[in-house]
Amino acid sequence: MFDIDLWREIFQSINMNRTRSLLSGFTVAFAILLFTVLFGIANGLQNTFSDAFIDDANNAITIRSGKTTKANKGLQAGRRIQFKNEDLDYVKEDFKNKVEFITARIYKNFQVSYQGEQNNYSLRAVHPDHQFLEKTIIKEGRYINQNDLNNKTKTIVIGRLVEADLFVKTKALGKYLNVGGVQFKVVGVFTDDGGDNEERLIYMPVTTAQYLYGSNDYIDQINLTYNPEMDYDEALAFSTLLTKKMKNRFSVARSDQRAIRVRNMAQGTKAVSQMTVGLTFIILIIGFGTLIAGIVGISNIMIFIVKERTKEIGIRKALGASPKSIVSIILIESILITAIAGYVGLLIGVGVLEIVKPYLVDYFIKDPGVSNGLVFGATLTLIIAGAIAGYLPAKKASQIKPIIALRND
Repeated sequence: MFDIDLWREIFQSINMNRTRSLLSGFTVAFAILLFTVLFGIANGLQNTFSDAFIDDANNAITIRSGKTTKANKGLQAGRRIQFKNEDLDYVKEDFKNKVEFITARIYKNFQVSYQGEQNNYSLRAVHPDHQFLEKTIIKEGRYINQNDLNNKTKTIVIGRLVEADLFVKTKALGKYLNVGGVQFKVVGVFTDDGGDNEERLIYMPVTTAQYLYGSNDYIDQINLTYNPEMDYDEALAFSTLLTKKMKNRFSVARSDQRAIRVRNMAQGTKAVSQMTVGLTFIILIIGFGTLIAGIVGISNIMIFIVKERTKEIGIRKALGASPKSIVSIILIESILITAIAGYVGLLIGVGVLEIVKPYLVDYFIKDPGVSNGLVFGATLTLIIAGAIAGYLPAKKASQIKPIIALRND
């Protein structure tokens, strides 16, 4: 295998038959190139779908309120539905075996400042469970806790970019921020995989917001996660029952779609999962179709190559070459060409993905790429196919008597 004369013969054979070698290599390289690009794009689409849900729990349910569009039980259309703390408690108690985490949300916007630095930020007043719904990652300090709710403390948790904006020369933890004219102590700094917008948010206790900004018990939204042990059908049945009971609680017509809206992430998650599976299946068919085409191509070329070299094989045998050495030369040459061409196809495929990556974002394809293991497996498949395609006819040709081989046209 490591005989220098053997390798010299192989490279001389490749050099003398450049067209044949290039044709063999092109077939393999093109197959790997297509395989790499197709799977790279498929992975980019999957990344896009995954990122759409990256910062929210997959089992989240959101309950929003609006205005009624239909009269019901003697009540006129156009009523504004306003949730209160008691509605959150109702959901929490009535569905306690089905609810994992639950929180209210109150939305505010304030000008926030610290020692001359200021900016406008969105603020969310929440319960402690909110951390698990948004997958908030505490970088320093802590999150809102039950003691903050009970005592209506003036404490806040700020996003990483809020700290970067306002605390240029110092750390935010333990400092006081002016939020709409009220001093709040920063008890935590968080990060969020959802991106910059999520990291420019400020969280405060829901009871503090109700006390300072209205002296009421109103909430804007109810967010929860259902029991993760529920399957898809159970999750949908739960959100349907939740919708029905909330509409009954506020005397909203069943067909009114705007007064109370319940959004279940299970629906979106399943839709994305089905789309991803379907896309992967299609890409697999196309990818393996490309590989099969490459296998057929390299097989046909190897059969032709062996037939073309029948006289050469006869001369080698007449000079005393063993059948094993003849097969080895053809086999190693086939593997070498396939391996080099496969690597070249991989490099070109990865290069194409890198070049088009900025332009694919407009088509909802994010970070297209393919694992080295997958492409290595595809290349190995072609190498094995090329080896088999070269071995079988080479083995047959090596058994032909020299005189017959020399007479071959």
